[in-house]
Amino acid sequence: MPDGQPVRLHCFAHAGAGVSCFHGWPGDLGRAVEPVPHMLPGRESRRREPRVVRRAALLAEVTDTFTRAPSGPYVLYGHSLGALVAYTITRALHEAGLPGPALLAVGACPPPDAPSPLSDAHDASEERLLRLLGEIGALPEGAAPGGLWHRAVLPVLRDDLALADDLRAAAREPAAAGPLPVPLLIVAGGDDPVARPAVMEGWRRWSTGAAAVRTVPGDHFFVRGRELPRLLGHACRAVARAAPARPTAPARP
Repeated sequence: MPDGQPVRLHCFAHAGAGVSCFHGWPGDLGRAVEPVPHMLPGRESRRREPRVVRRAALLAEVTDTFTRAPSGPYVLYGHSLGALVAYTITRALHEAGLPGPALLAVGACPPPDAPSPLSDAHDASEERLLRLLGEIGALPEGAAPGGLWHRAVLPVLRDDLALADDLRAAAREPAAAGPLPVPLLIVAGGDDPVARPAVMEGWRRWSTGAAAVRTVPGDHFFVRGRELPRLLGHACRAVARAAPARPTAPARP
């Protein structure tokens, strides 16, 4: 890889979120790693744009970034819903015969063939959905019906869960190009009630590449802690070390 060029770490957040969960990452990722958070439409600075709830719309939104010839190896990390987004992009590139990430990292998300109570509840009653969100610590304290959180965040969250449900269903369809050959880094939160470490092990079945499972401290939102970016920083530097060296230009006579 070119001297001095950082490994790009493309990041996708959990349902209902923008990119603020990645703002503190640069210091913990360490040297030679550049985080590239991806903001999906319908939130934060893109809140006026229509949200995507289907696989085709998602790929139309994000794949241009990855179909252009990359200048070096890159890594994808997705957290919860973001894990399904990262997997979907990687599979789409594989099916198109295009180069994919040097490493696919997924966290806090049951694999597509495992039960997923949250995405299954995307069309549930508000009472049931709020109860599930409370059980995983995703319901802000004092969030009152009709308040700002219910008006601004809950609709985004529900649409994101619908997107997750569609991505999971599409992932279970047979892949014409065969299984992914991409190395996997599978990250679980030690206290995550949504995707426990034993459940996360199931991601091994979704690629023929080498797979490593790591457990970090925290609940479903361990993306906000420091251990995850430190782990990903180490993984990105391993990717850089494994990348082919740039050919040396011949000396002029």
